[in-house]
Amino acid sequence: MWLLVYILNGDRYLTEVLEELLEIGVTGASILDSVGMLHFLSQEIPIFAGFRSILKGTKPYNKIVISVIGDEQRLEQALATIDRTVGGIANGKRGILFSLPLEHLISPETKPLPG
Repeated sequence: MWLLVYILNGDRYLTEVLEELLEIGVTGASILDSVGMLHFLSQEIPIFAGFRSILKGTKPYNKIVISVIGDEQRLEQALATIDRTVGGIANGKRGILFSLPLEHLISPETKPLPG
């Protein structure tokens, strides 16, 4: 099992990404609101107010899409689908996309832990 994480700058591609994931069989994901560290510091801590000029034109809020994916083939398909849907992660400020292997998962769909 794998944890797929896509930190999307802004929300421009969110609907398209979710629709495309659904099309390839990824039926569960959570969407979280987040704010980048530099945006937070520049707004909340006066000494970092100089960062505001660096951040002009960037979205202050991000969307984080997380999903547990059962097999590596589906994971590879999901990674490629997201990259294609946003026009290439590497082509501009489209966010960060990564996955992590899951060692433990407890959910209503999994077997209870022994003991």
